[in-house]
Amino acid sequence: MLTRLFTLATFACCGLLITASHAQEATADGEGWIDLFNGKDLSGWKISAENPETFKVENGEIVVKGERAHLYYDGEVNDHNFKNFSWRCEIMTKPNANSGMYFHTEHQDEGWPNKGFEAQVNNTHGDPKKTGGLYDIKDVLNDSPAKDNEWFTQEVTVEGKHIVVKVNGEVTCDYTEPDDYEAPAERSGRKIGSGTFALQGHDPGSEVHYRKVQVKVLPE
Repeated sequence: MLTRLFTLATFACCGLLITASHAQEATADGEGWIDLFNGKDLSGWKISAENPETFKVENGEIVVKGERAHLYYDGEVNDHNFKNFSWRCEIMTKPNANSGMYFHTEHQDEGWPNKGFEAQVNNTHGDPKKTGGLYDIKDVLNDSPAKDNEWFTQEVTVEGKHIVVKVNGEVTCDYTEPDDYEAPAERSGRKIGSGTFALQGHDPGSEVHYRKVQVKVLPE
């Protein structure tokens, strides 16, 4: 009986430790940043139904390589619904790679996300719309502010209808959605609102690595 009670107590203790660990993962640091990626696996994330093999975790990094697919944040932080925020990732692209950081979006099983915006990740891919731009809204054309095979930080901040994209701390895109803005028919959900985040797998020739995926929730 004593052995059984000790075993149960041990399990209970471990349960408390596990709970505390998860709580720590969702705790903001001194500057308000919260980790969305634990560096171990894709807990708190949901892959689109098409081509889930495009995403894997290696050496503490999210490796994106394969056919088109999208990885959506589906975790507990802010109930995976963000309106005003700063969202940043450390990124490394391989040559000819294309990807993107979506925000104000929602899970889709297949296709390019209809809802929300994409902060482009593309240093040398053939698409002229490069890293640091707001795709099809306010693009950075032809010359990327970042380089392949080097880690860089891309940060997106949304406050109201104002969007700012920074690469390595430098502003690359500053956009305010007009009051009379109407989204194009083919992307009817491309407008300011709220939603989750997503990382994009673009094509089999693209390899992109993400780490230190963090959010700072801002007041509404």
